[in-house]
Amino acid sequence: MMATTTPSGSGANSTHGAARKLPALPSTTLTKWLREMHLIREFEVRCMQSYQEKKIGGFCHVYIGQEAVAVGCTAAVNLEDPIITAYRDHGHALARGMSSRACMAEMYGKVGGCAKGKGGSMHMFDRPHNLYGGHGIVGAQTPLGAGIAFATKYEDEVMNAGRNRRVTLCFLGDGAVNQGSVYEAMNLAGLFDIPVIFIVENNGYSMGTEISRGTTMSHELTIKGRAHGLKEATIDGMDVLAVYHDMHELANWCRENSRPAFVDMKCYRYKGHSMSDPRKYRTREEEERHELNDAIGKFERTLLDHAVVTDASIKEIMNSTREEVRDALKFSNESPEPDMSELYTDVFVEPWGRFTGSSLPEFMGGAANACRFHATNGKEGLV
Repeated sequence: MMATTTPSGSGANSTHGAARKLPALPSTTLTKWLREMHLIREFEVRCMQSYQEKKIGGFCHVYIGQEAVAVGCTAAVNLEDPIITAYRDHGHALARGMSSRACMAEMYGKVGGCAKGKGGSMHMFDRPHNLYGGHGIVGAQTPLGAGIAFATKYEDEVMNAGRNRRVTLCFLGDGAVNQGSVYEAMNLAGLFDIPVIFIVENNGYSMGTEISRGTTMSHELTIKGRAHGLKEATIDGMDVLAVYHDMHELANWCRENSRPAFVDMKCYRYKGHSMSDPRKYRTREEEERHELNDAIGKFERTLLDHAVVTDASIKEIMNSTREEVRDALKFSNESPEPDMSELYTDVFVEPWGRFTGSSLPEFMGGAANACRFHATNGKEGLV
């Protein structure tokens, strides 16, 4: 399906081209991927509208153009494989299985959201689907991803006395590659044989700066992983078939060998970095040129060529996703806002200050009333 070369050594490199041959999968699976991509696109378009209507507050980073990455990567691994990502996270949440209702209500800051409206756009979290959140601090999810992968390996190999059976996908943007925590995480992953795949969604612009202006070796980004002994791959993120094929092979290798990997996922976002981005750092002609390579349209043409779908079935998919997002909008509008009491729930440690259960820091006179964390019968809490 793809031309792949893998030289010997711990930093083996794989360079991949576009794929046009269909994988040996049921037509229902391929159609499901197409629907998921359309759902993400429709969801994000309506998020933009809702933001302009002031129904969504704070920052909002839409995923339009990068749908093939989330769908292809999620399809390439198992549900038990953890996923963690940055703040452009709606697409990952929907691809992983979060309901449109829970996702949109969280955008609206409503109780019906996945985090009861207290996380918002940048913090989608779905424990039943092993989605360990979007994270607002640039690169902060990377050491967390390495930690999750270490925990799953420890559970599989030490606690259960077996072999490693899981791999963690840790997504980050190309701008995060310049954060020191990313290199600390890769260093530990390489040293400890941690089964984590660091996936750089390289859309060419860290916020509003072209990657070559702010990142060394941007023309060969995988060298960042090679320096830490990670297996490498460069993947066409605008082709869902290429993403699935290459990520499936890579994830299986990482799972079997319990080793980390680094992926330069080439993609492009059609909209701004966030809703407040005027996009003055690139031309409209550039955007239009990339839109001709749209992953959804490319996948539709491939499925049409192989008689997997018809024009009528594509229209039906689009209608069903529009209806699903309309339902999510209605649910979000009708869902109540969190009660003020929610300010004091789901808080790991209470803040210092004149509030019940708080205490002074030790250097200010002691912490006699300090909360202590404990876990009993699988339930965690503060005493």
